[in-house]
Amino acid sequence: MLDYMIYIITFAVGSILGLLYSYKQHGEPFVAVTKINIPFTVVSIVGWVLGFCSGNIILSAVGFLLAGFVMGERPGYGRKETAIGLVIGIIAYVLLKFNAMM
Repeated sequence: MLDYMIYIITFAVGSILGLLYSYKQHGEPFVAVTKINIPFTVVSIVGWVLGFCSGNIILSAVGFLLAGFVMGERPGYGRKETAIGLVIGIIAYVLLKFNAMM
């Protein structure tokens, strides 16, 4: 039970930090960038893979912090990066669980 509370708190902190960072970087009132941000994509992939697959409380918390950072950006930013990271994280989780079953 305590594990989940740590994950929720770190995800919320990451979301707040991502929002603050995003407002500092982008001053325009609406989404003007449509291309994928490669560094944020890497951060999202690392975050979701760590969150799902690490098996360690601290590494999972760091993963959810990173995932929350990318997901918590201003509306319209980080949505593609989050989707890519989430899909790759789920694929890695399924592959690891499937490999453990064999």
